[in-house]
Amino acid sequence: MAQRGDFDKIELHLIRVLQTLITERSVSRAAVRLNSTQPAVSAQLKRLRALTGDPLLVRAGNGMTPTETALQLLDPASRLLQDADRLFSPHSRQRAFEPVHSGLTFRIAASDYLDPLFLPELVAHLQREAPRTRLELLPLSGAFDYRRSLAQGAVDLVIGNWLEPPGELHLGRLMSDEIVCLVGEDHPAARLSARAWTAERYLECQHVAPTPLHANAPGVIDEHLASLGVRRDIVVRSAHFSLIPLMVAQSLLVLTTGRLFCSRYVDSLPVRIVRCPVAFPPLTYYQLWHDLTHASAANRWLREQVREVARNLSGHGMLQRPRTRSEGKA
Repeated sequence: MAQRGDFDKIELHLIRVLQTLITERSVSRAAVRLNSTQPAVSAQLKRLRALTGDPLLVRAGNGMTPTETALQLLDPASRLLQDADRLFSPHSRQRAFEPVHSGLTFRIAASDYLDPLFLPELVAHLQREAPRTRLELLPLSGAFDYRRSLAQGAVDLVIGNWLEPPGELHLGRLMSDEIVCLVGEDHPAARLSARAWTAERYLECQHVAPTPLHANAPGVIDEHLASLGVRRDIVVRSAHFSLIPLMVAQSLLVLTTGRLFCSRYVDSLPVRIVRCPVAFPPLTYYQLWHDLTHASAANRWLREQVREVARNLSGHGMLQRPRTRSEGKA
């Protein structure tokens, strides 16, 4: 490890390089995130290896993997950067962010449960407002630890829905939606009256559901059903949420999710939206972020753009407003 005299050679940016190399596991990807060049990052990795006395990244197949020492250094490096951000945040708040000239890379982890138009609209909006920025959209899956990724600065923002969002994160409410059922045109629920489509019949059906976003935890639908002391029969789970409506159209499966998502498919597939006979609270979508980026002018601007896109879609009718349960079947 570094001798005490070596600490004079360590600048804060080198800690950022260390954290980015470990999380990216690639010199080239780290260079992109740091808005640097591959030779420059390679030279910094060489310095870090000399200071730590460890290779930090080693070859593994076609890629690279962090050593045990590198993994042990990740949390301290992240905490140091977070403390530095807090220390200088009063100054960073005063610095204006100029989106037209910025070449920053933003990373957003998002579920595709919201609405098929939301992310394309967000990409188009950011391209217009900040044409030199780069955007990386990451899937929100059970294998992705979004809380850790936010805390380490690996992602800037997470967009999704939770019954109870994590308390340690900042959140901004984007929109709420009514939970409904999507069924094929030949499904009995599409022909039943609202009174005949009961909770008992709903629970007796075969259901399709997305793979949970959190390992070893139910999704928001099953979490609420469990609180009521009931459970549904899920016979298909899919990590490809956008393909589920096509599965529903060709089967007797029932999909339970937000009306916004379902409404995109009723004109292109032989499917119907019917009310859900089990009472659910509204499905609320949030954007979540960490203290690490809370005071950043660039990230504050990004969150404002996400909120504006959600508001504009709703205001122009592209995201239909939730209907009340008294409206019955769609």
